[in-house]
Amino acid sequence: MSEPLDPAGEAAAVDLAGEARRLDAADALAPLRERFVLDDVTYLDGNSLGALPAHVSARVDDVVRRQWGELRIRSWEESGWWTAPERIGDRIAPLVGAAAGQIVVGDSTSVNVFKALVAAVRMAREDVGDGVEGGGAVRDEILVDATTFPTDGYIAESAARMTGCALRAVTPAEVPGALGDRTAAVLLNHVDYRTGRLHDLPGLTRAVHACGAYAVWDLCHSAGALPVGLDEHGVDLAVGCTYKYLNGGPGSPAYLYVRRDLQPRFDSPLPGWNSHAEPFGMRSAYAPASGAVRGRVGTPDILSLLALEAALDVWDADGVSVAAVRAKSLALTDFFLRCVGAYVPAGRVESVTPAAHAERGSQVALRCDDAGEVMKRLVENGVVGDFRAPDVLRFGFTPLYVGFADVERAARVLARTLG
Repeated sequence: MSEPLDPAGEAAAVDLAGEARRLDAADALAPLRERFVLDDVTYLDGNSLGALPAHVSARVDDVVRRQWGELRIRSWEESGWWTAPERIGDRIAPLVGAAAGQIVVGDSTSVNVFKALVAAVRMAREDVGDGVEGGGAVRDEILVDATTFPTDGYIAESAARMTGCALRAVTPAEVPGALGDRTAAVLLNHVDYRTGRLHDLPGLTRAVHACGAYAVWDLCHSAGALPVGLDEHGVDLAVGCTYKYLNGGPGSPAYLYVRRDLQPRFDSPLPGWNSHAEPFGMRSAYAPASGAVRGRVGTPDILSLLALEAALDVWDADGVSVAAVRAKSLALTDFFLRCVGAYVPAGRVESVTPAAHAERGSQVALRCDDAGEVMKRLVENGVVGDFRAPDVLRFGFTPLYVGFADVERAARVLARTLG
């Protein structure tokens, strides 16, 4: 739509546009925007694919031309290729509240969910011996977040079949009441991918532990956007992708967190040669390595790994912290909801993202009857979010490069699109 806002809306636009300029001028993270490859498009889809950090291209060029092209096989040692999964894991660790030595990077989120969930069931059963004969409970049930991103559900169903467990889908709010002495593992999302709801990781982890089960958390929509506190809250296992708020690039490898005291017991269902205690011994019998290395499987994807490592450099800038990012994230989403309320015709959209800060991730999801068509028109007019069936417009706010003027413009274009 090209029609202007009504007079009241135009007055609000002047006030909010001015406020956006003032907020951007006072934003300590604003200079980071220059570290990304951006254009005039208002990009609010970093919760699907983060923007390209400007220095990554040159770093990847060096990996391809020099490390691969000139050093070739020598780069496994001389360029640090072999240790990249653990080294980069240690770069991610502080962003999710973990000490070094507990995260390994590699494979996809789906593969890491499978490793973590099966390992969790195996540990739960080890805790009680062999069930009835051992005098303990029979741990034969997996709980999975009923609102989860589909792949987690698919993997959970397969892991349940493989381990002989029953699978129960419950909402995070229902988890405490669903736990019992048969529960082996619980797979939960820290932030709901569709609505942006932030779930209670500390409280739910405590509830899972109280019944003797293991908690597996999917951090795809929280890592790099808000505090997680894996060590602080005693999370057992966690997984996450790196191409959203960590800006690692399309298909960049995921990561697996294994709490330090559980590492000697972590029994991966995918015991590849990279996780062997003697990977170059070429022994027929498997002996797991110590530490987080147990989470490795096969030869790592070096090009994607090192692109991710370069992307993480933006977190080394002065003043950049997860706390600062979280504060700006909440300010951005608050401001967006204000602008939508001021500009968009009443009743045209409904926010399904919680208003309470303690329950909100770094996105805003708006329910809209013709959401698919509306998002197409938004993209055509230079505002990029995404659509989730059947009726949700999603807008992701990456504080490292999204500003308040972006937020105001997106709401204004949305109002004109909805007419």
